[in-house]
Amino acid sequence: MSSLLAQIDTLGRSVTKNIEYTFRVLMMVYLSLRATILDQTQGLRQIFSVISAQIYFTGWQALPLITVMALGTGGVLIMQSLANLSLVGGTEIIGNFLIVMIVREAGPLLVALVVIARSGTAVASEIGNMRANREIEALESMGINPLSYIVFPRVLGGVISVICLAFYFNLIALVGGFLLTRLIQDMPFVFYAESLIRSFSKHDMAIFLLKNSFSGMIIFVVSCYQGLSVKKSPHEVPQVTTQAVVNSVIFVVIFNLIVSTLFYLNQLRSLGVV
Repeated sequence: MSSLLAQIDTLGRSVTKNIEYTFRVLMMVYLSLRATILDQTQGLRQIFSVISAQIYFTGWQALPLITVMALGTGGVLIMQSLANLSLVGGTEIIGNFLIVMIVREAGPLLVALVVIARSGTAVASEIGNMRANREIEALESMGINPLSYIVFPRVLGGVISVICLAFYFNLIALVGGFLLTRLIQDMPFVFYAESLIRSFSKHDMAIFLLKNSFSGMIIFVVSCYQGLSVKKSPHEVPQVTTQAVVNSVIFVVIFNLIVSTLFYLNQLRSLGVV
């Protein structure tokens, strides 16, 4: 009995800690947005330069890796779907299957994991080193708000990059994956394209924008928060970087799972199943 109570107490503390952590992250988002609107000490040109640099690093430099992952994911899913659907005579629904697997589910999650591994770690370690080297204190002494100059541009640039990378991933996976498997399957491209067009709907666009925009926000807000949590020692930087990766993965996966669950529950409710 005492062991069960101890487990319940530990679980309660963990939930409380996670709620407090989420509240702090949300407050940092609000304060960074407020500081950007009200505080123009550093000027919009400097903010735009930071946003451009973040988009270049997070978006443009990640294209080779995203291309390889998209080709591999699209090729494997297309080959598997054709092999299995042709057995039951359901090749006409291949478009619906690929839209669900790539656009709704695999694309947002894989892109988010790549961005976490590349850019989330870089942002957390960069801001952590700035904190340890007292560069942020130097900015504050010059009257520059770190939230508007450091946090907001990286979050906005990260969100834009994630959305663009997700769109690129879907395009390469659906088109490049088909061309990659063209040698071992004989499906006409016109039939394949028409199946995709018929299957794509406004709900898929809404899910695409919702998942990728909020995933990008989660990744860079968490990374910035962890970087700013460094006190004075440079030895804390690897620790906060690791924590940024762990928390980003957890929050992104949970968010994607919640969105998918709510969407499919709504679909089942509209069909009268639940």
